[in-house]
Amino acid sequence: MQTNRLASTALPLTCASLLAVLVSAGCSPNQPPSDQGAKTASSDTASINAELAAWSKAFSAHDVDGIMALYSPDVRSFDMVPPLQIVGRDAYRKDYEGFLSLYKGPIEVEFRDVQTAVSGDLAVYMGLERLGGTLANGQKSAGWVRVTSVFRKVGGKWVDIHDHVSVPADMTTGKAAFDLEPSASQ
Repeated sequence: MQTNRLASTALPLTCASLLAVLVSAGCSPNQPPSDQGAKTASSDTASINAELAAWSKAFSAHDVDGIMALYSPDVRSFDMVPPLQIVGRDAYRKDYEGFLSLYKGPIEVEFRDVQTAVSGDLAVYMGLERLGGTLANGQKSAGWVRVTSVFRKVGGKWVDIHDHVSVPADMTTGKAAFDLEPSASQ
């Protein structure tokens, strides 16, 4: 039991440590720390962006196999919908299938204010994503979410090992604030 508790805290601690190191090293949006090989970090960022572009195309087309190609077998997700966490690619696949079934036709994806920080075989991606489309009942749906993903380089390929998707909540009403838009200064 002690081993499981330690294992369950290792990823969040690793992510927080990686982010702290990258920030303290002067890593700016989409740029590697100045004391690391700019070509390698730039190439890694480009590879992660290519993986996310493939995910976006698959997501828009409801291609679950294409979506899941981004994820590690042991991915851990904190999604906007219950449960509190989703562990493993098979469970995350079911979550995606449920979400995609709510929509008919393509789902629009837009990325804004993206930052990717790379250090060794770990990377953190953070940004805003707008998802929109037509629900199965014909109603139009669109909104911005906040996304943070942690990637690990495995066998030369970047795979997503952790997703955190959220929206701000109005603490007085307890309701999610789906109507927020990024400001021009963001």
